Amino acid sequence: MQNSEAMALSATLLAVAGELTQRIHEGVVARGFEGVRPAHGFAFARLAPGGATVTELAVHLGVTKQAASQLVDEIVRKGYAERRPHPDDARARLIVLTERGRACTRAAEAAAAEAVRAWAGLIGEQHVRDLWTQLARIAPYGPIRPAW
Repeated sequence: MQNSEAMALSATLLAVAGELTQRIHEGVVARGFEGVRPAHGFAFARLAPGGATVTELAVHLGVTKQAASQLVDEIVRKGYAERRPHPDDARARLIVLTERGRACTRAAEAAAAEAVRAWAGLIGEQHVRDLWTQLARIAPYGPIRPAW
């Protein structure tokens, strides 16, 4: 693959990722969840399974502990998460999604499904499945981080 082709592919993948992030965000807002930003969704993905400490969230997002703490303050203030005593560490607090946070996560999942269905309408469902299979082979393992 020539350099120009590699750059064009890179730009296309970034454009698709950006458009998908925007479509999911718009879908979440359209479903009544105001005051959220795409970066919140990346945090919700880490918090959804069972919560996380601020330090764990910072590592997941690739930000400082102070930045993660500010994000947690914001989502707690907006009712999407709450702080609880950590079951294994009396010095730490566990940040968990509230029912509103879980509902917002479900809204994001529905918006993502709508976006992917639109792709299937353009290129066919089997091509979307094939794309997923191929991208999964090259996608790095680990957290998906927002582009700050």
